[in-house]
Amino acid sequence: MYASIHTDHTPLLRSLSLGLAVLLISACASGGKHKDNAPAGAGEGTDTTAVHFPDPARATLKEGLFVNVDNLRLFARGMSKRQLYTVLGTPHFSEGMWGVREWNYLFNFRSSPGGDYFTCQFQVQFDGKGIAQAGYWKPQACAAVLQPPAPAAVPSPPAPMPSEPLRLSADALFAFDSATLTEDGRRSVAGLLQQVRAASQVQTIQVRGYTDRIGSDDYNLALSQRRAQAVRDALVRGGVPPTAIMAEGRGKADPLVQCEQAGRQALIACLAPNRRVEIAGVAQPR
Repeated sequence: MYASIHTDHTPLLRSLSLGLAVLLISACASGGKHKDNAPAGAGEGTDTTAVHFPDPARATLKEGLFVNVDNLRLFARGMSKRQLYTVLGTPHFSEGMWGVREWNYLFNFRSSPGGDYFTCQFQVQFDGKGIAQAGYWKPQACAAVLQPPAPAAVPSPPAPMPSEPLRLSADALFAFDSATLTEDGRRSVAGLLQQVRAASQVQTIQVRGYTDRIGSDDYNLALSQRRAQAVRDALVRGGVPPTAIMAEGRGKADPLVQCEQAGRQALIACLAPNRRVEIAGVAQPR
């Protein structure tokens, strides 16, 4: 008759359970540490003194990536890894498979449109649940790329021409019986150029030429037209759109003064205000 042999496995099972527990505790501890031993969730703010950045030479994308700055501005604490992947894409370093507590990127930015670019490192730190806790830049100055651009200065609306026309003396613009601008005349027109150019954006500009009453009506009308045209041409050469400005001769119409001097020279001197070129804005749309 064989003796009954009873084997007690309880000590062995207890030993295996204890060993497994030690392994699990060790794995959790290693997964809960940041690579540079910073506590989980540390680094709120922008202090990078305790942050370890990997060597850029180890990046899987060594040339860096031109990132959409608007996407970068979406980064915020509390985002999940899935959300960050959608916004920033795959990290540019081999971060590992399990218990990853940081993602690292190499981002390129241009200092000016079409100009040279510079490269920045960006690191996102996560807690044990894979939720972003902070983001860091190297160099720290790169954080400035997230600042919204300064609002563009709103230009002042172009000013219309004053209600009263600008009057230029024909005697100061032209030689006697001439429609060619003198040197002084060109300077006088140039002095009004900026104002007329701005007003031409909101109004049609009229250049009107006038003569005095001395001489025939036909001759005076033709002379006043040529003088108005000469001023218009000078303004167009200065940048006023040709479609925004027109010239018109009015001869002896609309006199500013009435003179009755008997002597010719005295009469010519008295009638000087009537010999003029006026520049005025017309409110109706072109």
